[in-house]
Amino acid sequence: MTTKSLYLLCSAAPPVFDVAAVIEDAQSRGWDVCLGLTPTAAHWLAGSLDGLAALTGHAVRWQYRMPGEPDLWPAPDALLYAPATFNTVNAWALGLTDRLTIGLAAEALGNGTPSTAVACANSALAAHPQYEVSLATLRGAGVRLLQHDNSPAEVPAPFPWTAALDSLDQSAVQI
Repeated sequence: MTTKSLYLLCSAAPPVFDVAAVIEDAQSRGWDVCLGLTPTAAHWLAGSLDGLAALTGHAVRWQYRMPGEPDLWPAPDALLYAPATFNTVNAWALGLTDRLTIGLAAEALGNGTPSTAVACANSALAAHPQYEVSLATLRGAGVRLLQHDNSPAEVPAPFPWTAALDSLDQSAVQI
C-alpha cells in the first residue's frame, strides 16, 4: 500500500481530545499524518504534544515556521480540518491566514488538494448570517463539508470522525 500524506488540522473544540485515536485510524488506512493545531487547541493538548509527534513521526505545528527554516512536513495529498469551529470556517472562507492551520488550508484550496472539513459550531453561532455564506464559499471551492452540532445536549451527538476519514478515502481514489 502506498502511503499518502494527510494534513490533519484541528481547532479547539471538544472533539480535538480524540485526535490520537483519529491519527491511528488514519494511519491504519494508509495515511502519513501531519498534525496542525490552532494555538488554543495546542494549549488544550499541551501535555500530549510530544506523544502526538511520536505517534505521527512529524512535529506537531501550531505556528508558522521562521523564514529560511525548512518545511519538515511532506506536501499534502489530502487535508482534513476537523473540528472546524465557527471562527475557523469563517477565517478559511475569507482567506484570513493569521493562523498556521488556516494558511495551510487556504494553500490546499489554491493547490487543488482534496479537502474535507467537519464544521463544529453550536446552534447559536451556526445561526449567524456569515456562517452559511462561509460554508457555501468553502463548498464552492470544492471542500467536502460534514456538519456537527456542538450545542449542549443531554446526550451529545458523536463527532463524525469515521465519516470524515471515509470521505478522505474516497478522495484518495482520485490521487
